Amino acid sequence: MLRNLMEDIVSDALPSVLRKYPEVCTCTKCIIDIKAIALNNLKPQYTATENGEVYIKALNELDLQFKSDVTKELSHAIEIVSKSPRH
Repeated sequence: MLRNLMEDIVSDALPSVLRKYPEVCTCTKCIIDIKAIALNNLKPQYTATENGEVYIKALNELDLQFKSDVTKELSHAIEIVSKSPRH
């Protein structure tokens, strides 16, 4: 099964980033838009095996720059969506 682990990483990181933006709408459309914008600006992390998934997640957990990039792109996406929500 081919998976882009970045989708899981973005979904896991989003709640903590959203806490910094209490005024932002968290309806389903806005959340999907935030994730889509962030994912379009982050490098995909594809894996085809369970071992690959574990390996990629372990590497990313240790990389501070990686976490910073995810947070930065989520924050940017939140700002874009909050200025022009589609709901």
